[in-house]
Amino acid sequence: MIITACAIAMVTISVSLLLNVYRLIAGPDVTDRVLALDTMVINVIGLIVLLGILFGTAMYFEAALLFAMVGFVSTVAFCKFMLRGNVIE
Repeated sequence: MIITACAIAMVTISVSLLLNVYRLIAGPDVTDRVLALDTMVINVIGLIVLLGILFGTAMYFEAALLFAMVGFVSTVAFCKFMLRGNVIE
């Protein structure tokens, strides 16, 4: 039963990733593109957690945490660059 649930969840998250790629390419604004990248990071974290559940190892959860930290820092840095023009003051 858990294999079926993970398969369905992976398909839905993959579809949402494809929709995010569309928003990334066709986004009318830079802010839409930044939000699409941030949402893609969240979706990839969900896929990594699903793989951890499917394979039953804790290493995937640690990788998801590291990916979440890197995604957060990159989103903040890109937003700061958009507002001020530089990242490091």
